[in-house]
Amino acid sequence: MTALRAHHRGGPEQLVVERAPVPAPAAGEVLVAVHAAAITFDELTWDETWTKDGVSRTPVIPSHEVSGVVREVPVGGADFAPGDEVYGLVPFDRDGGAAEFVCVPAADLAAKPSTVSHVVAAALPLAGLTALQALVDQAGVRAGESVLVHGGAGGVGALTVQLAAMLGARVTATVRSDAAELVRGHGADRVIDVRTETFDDAVYDVVIDCVGGETLDRSFPVLRRGGRLVTLSAPPPEGRADEYGVTATFFIVAPNRDQLRELAALVDGGRLRVDIAETFPLERGREAFESRGRPGRRPGKTVIVVRD
Repeated sequence: MTALRAHHRGGPEQLVVERAPVPAPAAGEVLVAVHAAAITFDELTWDETWTKDGVSRTPVIPSHEVSGVVREVPVGGADFAPGDEVYGLVPFDRDGGAAEFVCVPAADLAAKPSTVSHVVAAALPLAGLTALQALVDQAGVRAGESVLVHGGAGGVGALTVQLAAMLGARVTATVRSDAAELVRGHGADRVIDVRTETFDDAVYDVVIDCVGGETLDRSFPVLRRGGRLVTLSAPPPEGRADEYGVTATFFIVAPNRDQLRELAALVDGGRLRVDIAETFPLERGREAFESRGRPGRRPGKTVIVVRD
């Protein structure tokens, strides 16, 4: 098969398009013919991308959000049959979907949303699961609460804004672009362009931080006492939450079939919108990873198209 692989740890400069063996599914897995695979720019910096149990996994295949068609189902993958359209999140310590085929644990897949393309479906798993788990599993957001979402125009942030609004929260989002109208359309009551405004002039029940760095540090004072902060970039500074009388949580998204089904139903019901920044054919996969920060880049996820 054709695959995008890296033989040495590093950034996009390590990625090459080449021939690779078609993986063989083990019990409990299915072989998926990939139609589209979304990328996460930071995945090339994660230890899980390159090692498992301290042992190098190279050569590795990136892109862990996939949408495609089941090709082969061995014993233990009986939830699916060849020909089923599926989507899901491949565990980060396995080869991803920037290839013509990928093996995925059956439990980490769900039926693809039927009303959208494989490109749109591929952009949903990681961002959607992260947003849902941050809001519901980690922060326990309730109707009527005030929620501040940092990075509200990003792949995760845009879905977090939409899901928070569906939960009945009063949503404020920060952006660093001209995407204010887009984010308002996603359900934000207020959008703050941090290039010209500050987010320090209000108090919130919950902060979901998709940015990190200085933004994370400045988020503690804007929480009411007893408030909750969920950060997606790095663990919070030690002792900072106690200083302000809040809780602060860092977590790594996990595959979850029930939540994938929930997200698919929201998409098919027209309630959840997935923004696509740009698409690249598999042959230009390295360029896809290099496109971060490109001037004029649209909000949303970048997706590698493997099959039409």
